[in-house]
Formats: sequence, C-alpha cells, structure tokens
Amino acid sequence: MSKENSTGAISIAPFRYALGIEYVGAAYRGWQLQAFDKVPTIQAEVERALSVIANHPVQVVCAGRTDAGVNACQQVIHFDSWVERDARAWTLGTNAHLPDDISIKWATKVPGCFHARFSARERRYRYLIYTSPTRPAILAGGVTWTHRELDVERMQEAASHLHGEHDFTSYRAVGCQARSPVREIRNLSVSRSGQLIVIDVSANAFLHHMVRNIAGVLMAVGAGQKSPDWALQVLQAKDRRQGGVTAPPDGLYFVDVRYPDLFKLPQVPLGPHFLLLAD
Repeated sequence: MSKENSTGAISIAPFRYALGIEYVGAAYRGWQLQAFDKVPTIQAEVERALSVIANHPVQVVCAGRTDAGVNACQQVIHFDSWVERDARAWTLGTNAHLPDDISIKWATKVPGCFHARFSARERRYRYLIYTSPTRPAILAGGVTWTHRELDVERMQEAASHLHGEHDFTSYRAVGCQARSPVREIRNLSVSRSGQLIVIDVSANAFLHHMVRNIAGVLMAVGAGQKSPDWALQVLQAKDRRQGGVTAPPDGLYFVDVRYPDLFKLPQVPLGPHFLLLAD
C-alpha cells in the first residue's frame, strides 16, 4: 500500500515517530484512553493534539500505562504517520494544542521495528514522600505527605528484600491483569534530602499498583509499625491481603525508560526536576 506524503512524494510505508512526554496526572483518570467512558485521560489529549499536527487521526502506544493521579517526567510513546514533520512541529506544534499539564519534550523518527512498550528493557519510577507535622502547600498533589517521621535506614533494609526476580503477587493490585506476577527489580533505593524522602526503583516491568504497594510497605516500616523483615514476609505470602495500604498516587513519577542503544533516543535528566533544588 502506498500513500502520498505532505511533499507530494509517494511513500510505501508510514513513518514511525517516538516522543518523550511529561505530565501531571492529577486531573486525569490515568494514561489509557477509556473507550466507553468519557473521562479525561492523557492518551486522549495527546492523540487529539497529534492528530491536528498530522492532519489525520493518530493512535499512540506508550511505554507504561500510568494510573489515575500518577505523574511522568519521561513517558515514551510511538505512533505511525504518513506525513513527515520535523521535531519542532511534533513538539512545539503539538504543545500548542495540549493543556498546560501535558508537554511533549522531544520527538525523533525511529525505525519501524521500534515499539514503545515491547522494545523497552527497563522502566524506572520515583516515589516522593514529604515528612512534616503539617501538610505542604507548595507541591501539594506533587508529593505524598505524612506527618510521621520515617527512618530511611529501616526502609532501605526492608527494600533490600525485594531486589531480584520474584513473584510479586502480594505487591500488585487484586485486579491486575498481567499474566505473570513475576518481575525483576534491578534497583530499589531509599534516600533523604531534608524533609523529602525518595524511593527510586527500576525493574524490567511493573505490575498494577506495584510501586505504590511497595511504597506503602516501606512507609509502614519507616514509621516503626512493622519490622524491615515484614517486606520479605509480605513477598513470600503471595497474597495481596498481607501487603498493607496502597500509598497514594500523588508522589509517584514515571521517570525513565531504557531502550537498546540502536534506537538512539534522546537522553534527558532524571526528574522530577525540582529534586535538583533539594537540600
């Protein structure tokens, strides 16, 4: 099949583009388009804006679907188009048609074998916890607030039990639709900068609510409600009912996706960017 592109030349196949997207998830019911429910989603907004620039309907595929209220500093998507546009059009042009809480950060043409989801080798999240006796006004909705003091060393000890490949049934949502609960956590660290605690986790892939459930367990350990070994006990139980409270989505950020070097995707600083200002 062939089509005429924007320059009048005949193209035998569509162009494939990859884009990096940043968004605040507070106003949306998650990333994924809801076909039978007219609720705001990030995918719907992105497809609508890209369709204006492409001058035809666009459907996108993302690296990892985020839940309602979850943020992203480096969501990666791909889509196909018969028209050729430069990076400036796909970024600045598309941003002109997006709400202020969604932004295209970069765009590049990629080979047809690239797939935002299936080509990904590793995904990375950061979960931000603000500890203070009173709730924060600045970054409200951008961090998870707790009035309790949390012991980072205890949280890190608990986190060490989750490294490696395991059955994470206890750490996924009851309604998770993934065929297998087995995932490999490649890094899980807990650090503090002033009143801000950062849980940084990377894995080959994640289950539904997996990061938020890990955060919930680590916060209970940090507050002294549970021992660090409890994280392992929860893991070994393979029962979500043993896993405690799911942490709120407010402080969760999808910050990076790793792909094979052959795709040469743009490299950006890890976010969220205000972490660079932390003491």
